[in-house]
Amino acid sequence: MKYIANILKSKADPSVYAIASTASMFDALKLMAEKNIGSLLVKDGEAIVGIVTERDYARKIVLLGRTSPQTPVSEVMSRSVMCVTPLHTTEQCMALMTQNRLRHLPVMDGGKLQGMVSIGDLVKDIISEQQFIIEQLEHYITGQRD
Repeated sequence: MKYIANILKSKADPSVYAIASTASMFDALKLMAEKNIGSLLVKDGEAIVGIVTERDYARKIVLLGRTSPQTPVSEVMSRSVMCVTPLHTTEQCMALMTQNRLRHLPVMDGGKLQGMVSIGDLVKDIISEQQFIIEQLEHYITGQRD
């Protein structure tokens, strides 16, 4: 069982990117493309007021015939942001993401943003852990010692 705090420590880029709710969706998309990410936290000052994703863009801009330069992030973002703490486990986060059809979870501790985990971060960690177990079992079976 691994804690999200460990995942945050192992991320190559621990940055969490945010945008103002008054910014245009065009600016949000530009930032997501520049940083090669799929979501942005939406803030008013220091307060997190939502999250906006590439999926939101596809469903709430493109499919509705709106234009991204004229549409503010506040009209597209999801207002209810599900968060976890550094003490949540990988398994707990995977369950939350699966049950709620989420791809990104902000990590909060004592009201302060600690980071963001994606479904990709969790899958990468689970694969790494399983690979380690497989290697250990192979060594055990073949009688090899390190």
